[in-house]
Amino acid sequence: MSWGNELWDQFDNLEKHTQWGIDFLDKYAKFVKERLEIEQNYAKQLRNLVKKYCPKRPAKDDEPRFTSCVAFFNILNELNDYAGQREVVAEEIGHKVFSEIMRYSYELKAERKSHLQEGRKAQQYLDICLKQMDNSKRKFERECREAEKAQQTYERLDSDTNATKSDVEKAKQQLNLRTHMADESKNEYAAQLQNYNAEQHKHFYIVIPQVYKHLQEMDERRTVKLSECYKGFADAERKVIPIISKCLEGMVHAAKSVDERRDSQIVVDCFKSGFEPPGDYPFEDYSQHIYRAVSDGTISTPKQEMRVDPKMTVGKAKGKLWPFGKKPKGQASEDFSHLPPEQRRKKLQQRIDELNRELQKEIDQKGCFKALNKMKDVYEKNPQMGDPSSLPPRIAETMSNIEKLRMEIHKNESWLSEVEGKVGQRSERRHSADTNHLAAQGRESPEGSYTEDANQEVRVQPPSHAHSEFDDEFDDDEPLPAIGHCKAIYPFDGNNEGTLAMKEGDVMYIIEEDKGDGWTRARKQNGEEGYVPTSYIDVTLEKNSKGAVTYI
Repeated sequence: MSWGNELWDQFDNLEKHTQWGIDFLDKYAKFVKERLEIEQNYAKQLRNLVKKYCPKRPAKDDEPRFTSCVAFFNILNELNDYAGQREVVAEEIGHKVFSEIMRYSYELKAERKSHLQEGRKAQQYLDICLKQMDNSKRKFERECREAEKAQQTYERLDSDTNATKSDVEKAKQQLNLRTHMADESKNEYAAQLQNYNAEQHKHFYIVIPQVYKHLQEMDERRTVKLSECYKGFADAERKVIPIISKCLEGMVHAAKSVDERRDSQIVVDCFKSGFEPPGDYPFEDYSQHIYRAVSDGTISTPKQEMRVDPKMTVGKAKGKLWPFGKKPKGQASEDFSHLPPEQRRKKLQQRIDELNRELQKEIDQKGCFKALNKMKDVYEKNPQMGDPSSLPPRIAETMSNIEKLRMEIHKNESWLSEVEGKVGQRSERRHSADTNHLAAQGRESPEGSYTEDANQEVRVQPPSHAHSEFDDEFDDDEPLPAIGHCKAIYPFDGNNEGTLAMKEGDVMYIIEEDKGDGWTRARKQNGEEGYVPTSYIDVTLEKNSKGAVTYI
């Protein structure tokens, strides 16, 4: 199958066909471009959707804990990855399909133009040869007619007796001239005809088949290129299918991770107050002022005066009990006393865990202290190697951080043990009140409101401040006894919380010796207490000392 052999006379149709092929290539390129824009817009809209519903860097307390929320945010992350894969598809299509098609279309147009120009040039040359052959043919025909006329004139004069010999001779010469010119025209015509036939054969069997062959190869390459682009278009999508499948699997996994029982437990953990449910309301007898005759067989209650405080009754007090109404407004306190017992215990435990982690980090650095102390000794012996006074502040600062964390942990643990004790006492009191309800007819409200039995005056105490029961928890502690004394050999500013400032030469009581962390607890003569670096003081411990210092 060859266009040059079978379509030798279809130059115009082949020109139209190759133009259609290029137009079709451009049309497909336009399709790819629009598909590329759709993929880009789709990925952009997906990312905007994820950004719209994805929370902004939540605080620790606002982080989603419900499995349904966590699953939804995981799905958003997977959808964001899915959008990224759509961007990959768009990039692959744009780089390997659209750009390639546009480049190839430009080259194809230039190649087609070159082949068509070559074919037109060959056709023009053949037309020139045909025109030359036709001109020589007409000239030969004209010369033959002139020679024939000259022969007729010669024959007419030669047979005419009245014609002179000169006229006959002249007609004979004219006949010879025309005959010669006719012969030359014949030879020229023969040569032009032979040349045209040769060029025509060359045109239709060599030149045009070669041009059509190039056009055929060009059109076949265009078809192959389209096939490759079709495949590349599909490959761009197929490459991301495994990742998209993983994204979809992640969404399914997130959906399966939703646990309704766990979410219900989280709700309990979030909102459980730790208070006990309210007890029974006492009977309020409003018929005490009604006097009526009582028959012998009538059962009546003994007359006892029951005074009800008109300003505050149990019914009115109900709205003021925090566990069953609105939470008190105000700033959050350091010990979380503004929270219900259970939530307070939870917050304190979380804080203790965080402080323990920070303390562990500081302790992990404690191994560096020995090296610093050794460096200090080396600097003291060899001052030219470094300034020994630059090391103690670093050591003191780190040890101060450790002690500060320990004190903070101790304070929070005290609050935690206190609130756990309170919750336990509330439970015991509630259990005792329920057991003796028929006998006592009284109860203590979660915030201190107290109700006597039904025959006594109903008294409701206004709720006390939420911080009152936890204030001054360390005020009753007795001062620690002195176990020795010390003398400051270096000054210490004591800027950190829990430390004690001292000057060089100050004498202080030792109330707690160094436990291996590099700090000693001391007390000044004015009663001020705090921690000082052990390496900054000269310590003298004493035996059997209880508050008074006995110098050895």
